[in-house]
Amino acid sequence: MTDHIVIIGGGPGGYEAAHVAAQLGAQVTVVDTDGVGGSAVLTDCVPSKTLIATAELMTDMSTAQELGVNFHDHQGDAATTISVDLARVNARVKQLAADQSTDIAARLDRDGVRVVTGRGRLGPDLTVVATTADGEETLQADAVIVATGAAPRTLPSAQPDGERILTWEQVYDLTEVPEKLVVVGSGVTGAEFASAYLALGIDVTLVSSRDRVLPGEDADASAVLEDVATRRGMKVLSRSRMQSVTREGDEVTVTLTDGRTVTGSHCILALGSVPNTADLGLEEAGVAVDDAGFITVDRVSRTSARGIYAAGDCTGVLMLASVAAMQGRIAMWHFLGDAVAPLDLKKVSSNVFTSPEIATVGWSQQAVDAGEIEAEVVTLPLAGNARAKMQGVRDGFVKLFCRPGTGIVVGGVVVGPRASELIHPVSVAVAESLTADQLAHAFTVYPSMSGSVAEAARRLHHV
Repeated sequence: MTDHIVIIGGGPGGYEAAHVAAQLGAQVTVVDTDGVGGSAVLTDCVPSKTLIATAELMTDMSTAQELGVNFHDHQGDAATTISVDLARVNARVKQLAADQSTDIAARLDRDGVRVVTGRGRLGPDLTVVATTADGEETLQADAVIVATGAAPRTLPSAQPDGERILTWEQVYDLTEVPEKLVVVGSGVTGAEFASAYLALGIDVTLVSSRDRVLPGEDADASAVLEDVATRRGMKVLSRSRMQSVTREGDEVTVTLTDGRTVTGSHCILALGSVPNTADLGLEEAGVAVDDAGFITVDRVSRTSARGIYAAGDCTGVLMLASVAAMQGRIAMWHFLGDAVAPLDLKKVSSNVFTSPEIATVGWSQQAVDAGEIEAEVVTLPLAGNARAKMQGVRDGFVKLFCRPGTGIVVGGVVVGPRASELIHPVSVAVAESLTADQLAHAFTVYPSMSGSVAEAARRLHHV
């Protein structure tokens, strides 16, 4: 008898689970509200990284003269400024997101997955009730996955209007470049947007309630980013907690708890996320949630209710598209009896798409300093790398952590251009418990940024 899997939510946690379930011979139905791909594809990860791709190009062009490249206007005079057409950028962002969603839908269709457009909620006895434009449909399931994601957090004192006070999902409707942008929140999302819009030539002020930008990241990496950002003209207000955001005409005012005010033409709120778990029938189904509304799951994505799994941002485990996708896959491997390894957060690589990028995997400097793990640490600045010199790169570093005695690599940090690509060899080392010597002995291209990863590993060698 064929198992029927019903998935509520078409984001990475949902559609990756659907692919695995279909591959293993199950009948699969996805109930999706806003378009497959979820917020990761339509309003969050794909759009923001597309915007950042333009910002990266602007950053590269700003350093072109140092590398011997000059720009001239049609009359032969030196062109001294570059500008961005934000309407065209955002049109491209939205088109690319829509195209990605279409591609995902086509792949689901090829796998034989049925997609129901509507809102799903849990019913009794492992059913899902889908409310569609044509009415209600009850779907009987052998297993259910809840993958409903999360939404930008707002406050009563800081309500977005979609025009000048914006969540990170609303910025792509801007058609004119903001004269002065205030970003509230210095976590990953706030730092990424502040960095991107700064590179696009916009006056940016970042309001941070903590003593440094990116308080959850490696402190050395945060220091490099803040140094680069302030050098490029960003104003960073640390230890400054927002009390309210108000708008009067074309001016937005951010009032801080100490009475200071910051004014701008636009404000982006990056205050964290809240799970989309209301009105899903979770309590009636026996699915436990924590105080913040996130669904409680174990390392194979099971909830407290038999036959009901959950994946992605609605679980609050680690709010990354890659983790959501893995949680969804693990749920299906587990339920359908395939080989499965529980989720191991110490093997998750992540990246902050600022300029420079910050990529991390495994154990952190904070954990080492706190005595949670004993590790030897080597930090190697990128400034000494031959390829970095050729490209005019002066900021950034490679940091590796390895266990004393065995030399097994247990973590790493890369700060620099395309750190998201450079972290992969370190991720492989951490995932496969390679030693620093094994990492060092793999050939790297000369000259290359990745050569610094091997060089850092060589410095961890013990005679």
